[in-house]
Amino acid sequence: MNTPEFNALRMLSAKVGSDPLLVQAAGGNTSIKADGVMWIKASGTWLRDAATKDIFVPLDLARLSAALAADDPACESCTDFVRQDINPLGLRPSIETSVHGLMPQKAVVHVHCVNTIAHAIRQDAEQVLGEKLKGFNWAFVPYARPGLMLSRAIRKAYRPGVDVLVLGNHGLAVAAETVAGAEDLLNRAVAALAGPVRNFGSPDLPALSKAAAGSDYRLPEDPACHAIALDDEVRKAACAHVFYPDHVVFLGTTIPATLASGAAAVALPGLGVLVSKTAKASVEPMLRCAGDVFSRLPADARLKPLTAAEIDQLLNWDAEKYRQTMKQV
Repeated sequence: MNTPEFNALRMLSAKVGSDPLLVQAAGGNTSIKADGVMWIKASGTWLRDAATKDIFVPLDLARLSAALAADDPACESCTDFVRQDINPLGLRPSIETSVHGLMPQKAVVHVHCVNTIAHAIRQDAEQVLGEKLKGFNWAFVPYARPGLMLSRAIRKAYRPGVDVLVLGNHGLAVAAETVAGAEDLLNRAVAALAGPVRNFGSPDLPALSKAAAGSDYRLPEDPACHAIALDDEVRKAACAHVFYPDHVVFLGTTIPATLASGAAAVALPGLGVLVSKTAKASVEPMLRCAGDVFSRLPADARLKPLTAAEIDQLLNWDAEKYRQTMKQV
């Protein structure tokens, strides 16, 4: 599709996808509805590439909407609704397609905004968010795995006119009738959810370099990755628990403190982080995300990690396994 609105969506997608405070690695997605088709970011692609690559996949909007209303099991992956006649690259829709299909507005932007996640992983999330989002037509959706489970949770929480969704332990979605309107709403919501940012200090780079010497690990390219290792209470929470889906998918259920673990990354207490030399491209953005989220949490915040059952649902989900096979992820 080549229309001014679709091109505007591509530009906004690339802009959002290049901001690590909004989107990390292959996370987040955008969509636009026009002429009976919903174009949405394809699974495993990166929003930052939207201006230079074909990353959108077309879905038959009427069939998708009917299936969502009927709680059709096909909404688990939404692949049945792809318009293959205009999908020459054979792309698969985002694992979060249901979020976009259930919001009736034409343009939808879903991000893993760190300001939002810092609220959405708290036990008192709905109460704190209610104070921050006064004046917005918003709804809180308790955590549910993307796909059919999330579809059901959104339908239960949704009210007519809602254009801002906060997904528990997940992120933020905004919707408007134009791309410009969605961008404005996104900016206002993100600003409303902003708060103080804690500084955990600086990594001990000489000690990290010494520890990495002769090992299968290296220093991260992004210095912000070190934050989760520099405060002991933060390290214990961020490295021993999972608070949002992409963390477990790309970093695993724990981030160990020893190089002997063979993990994608290790957090050496008080020193900083080292990354496996064979780590996927998504690892550093997700390490930074953890630090960005925890630096926006009050030290005394009571948190709500994902349960063992919720983690298992993610790791054994076919749609998520497909995303992980994508080369760039």
